[in-house]
Amino acid sequence: MEAKLYKGKGAQINPFNKFQNQHVGRFFDEGIDDFEDSEHQVSIYSENPKTIISRFESPDVPHGMSINPYQGCEHGCVYCYARNSHEYWGLSAGLDFESKIIVKKNAPELLEKQFLSKTWKAHPVMLSGNTDCYQPVERKFNITRRLLEVFLKYRNPVSIVTKNSLILRDQDILSELARHKLVHVMVSINSMDETLRRNLEPRTATYSKRLEVVKKLNNNGIPTGVIIAPVIPGLNLQDVPSVIEAAAQAKAMKIAHIVLRLNGKVADIFRNWLEAVYPDRVEKVWSHVEAMHAGQVNDSRFLKRMLGEGKMAELVQQMVKTAVDKHMPNRSMPEFDLSKFRKGGMYGLWE
Repeated sequence: MEAKLYKGKGAQINPFNKFQNQHVGRFFDEGIDDFEDSEHQVSIYSENPKTIISRFESPDVPHGMSINPYQGCEHGCVYCYARNSHEYWGLSAGLDFESKIIVKKNAPELLEKQFLSKTWKAHPVMLSGNTDCYQPVERKFNITRRLLEVFLKYRNPVSIVTKNSLILRDQDILSELARHKLVHVMVSINSMDETLRRNLEPRTATYSKRLEVVKKLNNNGIPTGVIIAPVIPGLNLQDVPSVIEAAAQAKAMKIAHIVLRLNGKVADIFRNWLEAVYPDRVEKVWSHVEAMHAGQVNDSRFLKRMLGEGKMAELVQQMVKTAVDKHMPNRSMPEFDLSKFRKGGMYGLWE
């Protein structure tokens, strides 16, 4: 019997939450315990946190501070390492992660409160360290735009990672931030194959649209690069050179890459998806991922977890370096200007 796939979803299962003793799920294919697709329509929940900036110590991720206005992500990227964070909310890392979205409506007010603190010193903050700040619900709530207004008001630097073209809506604010050397943008593009994208990242912007975003932002003076994440040998490795060539043509100022790692429940979610969508490649992909992480599909060690190790990881790194040297040598992001920070946020927003 052909597997039933949830249209527009990456994960095809809701694995058990490790923090809960009782579970509800679909156990048989006969339909006895089957759920309608409507169960996995997007639901919105609100949270009012007391703080909004998350601090972390990792040499793999820049800046050490991030803001995630949304928990969970509609994009449905099946490989997303952030899926496990949904378990802390009593939800599943699978279908729940992409259909039960938690919104932090007071995020801009909390950020302003932080900037007004006597102890705050200008420091770059990442938007989307965990989930995409421009995912579809942003069209309704505008939390990311309001956060950018606060960054501009106080002239504190911000970096953004996204795979959604909605970022073009905020070019007015981003241009002002760029004028003061206060913004970096990285657009995630991991292939040129649209069939793969629809399966792997079902509710994201097309690759061509993302390249258009890179070009438009750079043409407007907003420093923008491309992150190839994740690189998955057996699925998209062969596309790395063409992604970099296309990024160079779109005037990307930087290339970065991350190899696939399957932490926590993401391993079960990805394996289930792979068996359903690409059954002929399961063992090949799985063995390649293990080869990059010392025989495991996940590696939590700093300086190893993002880029991997071993011959396969070295092949990926060499492929990236060769393409960058060929198509976009001597390009780099401008340094942030921390001297522009306005203690107290005085002056007008656009001055």
